[in-house]
Amino acid sequence: MGLDTPKDKPHDRLAALLTDDMGQVNALIRERMASKHAPRIPEVTAHLVEAGGKRLRPLLTLAAARMCGYAGEDHTKLAATVEFIHTATLLHDDVVDESSKRRGRPTANLLWDNKSSVLVGDYLFARAFQLMVEPGDLRVLDILSNAAATIAEGEVLQLTAAQDLRTNEEIYLQVVRGKTAALFSAATEVGGVIAGVEEAQIRALFDYGDALGIAFQIADDLLDYQGESTATGKNVGDDFRERKLTLPVIKAVAAADAEERAFWARTIEKGDQRDGDLDHALALLDRHGALDATRADARGWADKAKSSLEALPRTELRDVLIDLADFVVARLY
Repeated sequence: MGLDTPKDKPHDRLAALLTDDMGQVNALIRERMASKHAPRIPEVTAHLVEAGGKRLRPLLTLAAARMCGYAGEDHTKLAATVEFIHTATLLHDDVVDESSKRRGRPTANLLWDNKSSVLVGDYLFARAFQLMVEPGDLRVLDILSNAAATIAEGEVLQLTAAQDLRTNEEIYLQVVRGKTAALFSAATEVGGVIAGVEEAQIRALFDYGDALGIAFQIADDLLDYQGESTATGKNVGDDFRERKLTLPVIKAVAAADAEERAFWARTIEKGDQRDGDLDHALALLDRHGALDATRADARGWADKAKSSLEALPRTELRDVLIDLADFVVARLY
């Protein structure tokens, strides 16, 4: 999901507050994505890393650490770790999804090939594990390694759940926690751990990242059915055409009569899509209030993210993180 509107962007304010730290993270990323023996590795990695992403996840790590009073330098290694894990999953996801575009540019698997994308993704995972070990904190290693495993588990779960009408909101939430929220929560949690704050604050940081990630993904899924392609980088209905059972459709299926369920079974489970089906799907979502209910869920998770920060020190960084939670769902209204 893009974070380009409205004009006042909390992630840009976050980057401005953390300019020096982020500069060190970017330098570390460029250094560690190098390879003496396989020049394709930095070629493929640079294509994605330098593609203009917002670096939101490493910014969350830096912000959490600094907000908690951390004065060392290991947080930059953890932030780079988070970005490497994220980049590796993007490379793998584009192969799995057979994607041709990301962030408005051709994907690595299209420019090179699937083998290069998978193997370079594996290399970045290895680099991530090297980096997360360097601070010498076993708890940090436990959090980030568990996040990497949870992400993979969530992606595999999505393979079986995405086109199965038996998928309910509980399973959907499990998928979202895996593929999106796990890295958000790990990113914020390790910032508190490296700063050595009390357990209640570490838990608050985890809760913030978890809720923010869930709100982020729900908003992304909702915008697929109501967003503008210029703002989202996607066409309305892409998830429907790709037969992805996301939250708006799950809500509509739960309320469907026999005829409506047969429509969803044909279009999502069987992949038999015809002219006019997207318009009919949108009508069903509207009929059952699925879009409004999904919007309310996203807002609820954003509110939970904000309330989690009450246990953290009152700083400018905390204020920006609160604004970020609002910003993630601002375009839904």
